[in-house]
Amino acid sequence: MRLQALPAFSDNYIWIWADDDGRALIVDPGEAGPVLAAADQGLIPAAVLLTHHHDDHIGGVPALLRRWPSLPVLGPDDARIATATERVGDGYRGELLGQDFDVLSVPGHTSSHIAFHFRAADGPLFCGDTLFSLGCGRMFEGTPAQMLASLDRLAALPGDVRLCCGHEYTLANARFASVVEPGNPALAERSAQAASLRRDGLPTLPGTIAQERATNPFLRVGEPEVKASVAAHAGQPMHDRVETFAQLRRWKDGFRA
Repeated sequence: MRLQALPAFSDNYIWIWADDDGRALIVDPGEAGPVLAAADQGLIPAAVLLTHHHDDHIGGVPALLRRWPSLPVLGPDDARIATATERVGDGYRGELLGQDFDVLSVPGHTSSHIAFHFRAADGPLFCGDTLFSLGCGRMFEGTPAQMLASLDRLAALPGDVRLCCGHEYTLANARFASVVEPGNPALAERSAQAASLRRDGLPTLPGTIAQERATNPFLRVGEPEVKASVAAHAGQPMHDRVETFAQLRRWKDGFRA
């Protein structure tokens, strides 16, 4: 299986996971153009996977269905996603293109957000806007406790799972993470690697869950340096991981580098 990130809009990725015959899973097609262009080069859409209802993740589906009317579209149980042909939720287990997958409920960014984890060795995790490389999504519809629980759930997956998130945010997230945890050598190495990839016009993704556990401050709210940085910025002690996470997310929301 071949994994590819198709750029869309200014910083979105539409993920393509294709077999040797060109049959492909299409993840979060916010616009149809990149997928249609890939189809002109031989890509054969087999199914669409949707993680949440935001238009930059689902907006291209109607055009894809006009070209391929019988294309399965798997998405969360959310009336805001009118194009889904099959509703899937937490605990759903399925198979597409011979690949087994689990659906995980990961609320926080939105209330109905889901992720698709393919169980093959080093299989991809399509997690939309819940977990980013070196960051996490804003909480539009969830609480800090919900979002942290979702991140903890993803962080508990095997370390070789490939992180396929919805946006190219790594460099911006690295600038913030380096302020929060400046003494983390793994973070410094990851930041330099990401900068080199972007200079060459390449995606910084996919990363791995192991990388995120070692470098992503939102997965490291229990680490002493992260906790101390957050407490210093907030001007008050942090009493638990949820409070630390909430203050860290608030800090990131207003961060400018």
